Amino acid sequence: MSEPNETSPGGHGNLEPEGGVEPWRARNSPGWLRATLDAVRSVVLALVILLVMRAFLVEAFKIPTSSMEGTLMAGDFLLVNKAVYGAEIPGMGLNLPALAAPERGEVIVFHPPHEPTKHYVKRLVGMPGDTLKMRDKKLFRNGDRVQEPYARHADPHGDAVHPGMAWQSRFLMEGPRPGRYRPSRDNWGPIVIPPDRYFVLGDNRDNSEDSRYWGLVKREDIRGRPWIVYYSSEPELASGLGWFREIRWDRIGGRIR
Repeated sequence: MSEPNETSPGGHGNLEPEGGVEPWRARNSPGWLRATLDAVRSVVLALVILLVMRAFLVEAFKIPTSSMEGTLMAGDFLLVNKAVYGAEIPGMGLNLPALAAPERGEVIVFHPPHEPTKHYVKRLVGMPGDTLKMRDKKLFRNGDRVQEPYARHADPHGDAVHPGMAWQSRFLMEGPRPGRYRPSRDNWGPIVIPPDRYFVLGDNRDNSEDSRYWGLVKREDIRGRPWIVYYSSEPELASGLGWFREIRWDRIGGRIR
């Protein structure tokens, strides 16, 4: 790209001084002023490029909880590809064309329905039209057992009941059963995912608040795909003089799958 044309205040161009500027002062403007203007222009350009990248291409996020442990750890810092699913144009309520559609098994960043201003990271396990159920911690999709090598179970022999799971009754395969459907953390469904909705689960399956509890994710709320861990440290030990020793060097640069 060619540099913008400039006419220096020293009169090196063809323009005559005007507006009351004295020729002697124009010819003798100090070099430091030109250098300062060039530096300011470079900084402004860099900030514009950074803002454009953050708005449309890549954004950084920090993982605060252990709900994806096994794949992501609390204290991981991620770069997220925002362009892949169609980045939002700030302030306009519009999205750029998507480069790809969300797929089963991908880790995604999204706005959850109960906290639409926050970003969550989970694994996409159910697409529109899928039938999902869980039996004794095992996930089934469209009648087939889903192989989940990434899933962890911190409570292998227990189960738990949560009142928030009652929403599933409206989407049961055999039809709504209000008051008679008794889902639990490890045993629920089968439910049918409606159009333009997605079902997500945390990889740390027994310690994750996800679609089982607060419901389905809208397509327009899926914001991006995590790409790489660019920094990681033990969150409870990262402050103070020992921060450098607590960096998880083996996680830095790891791709997210």
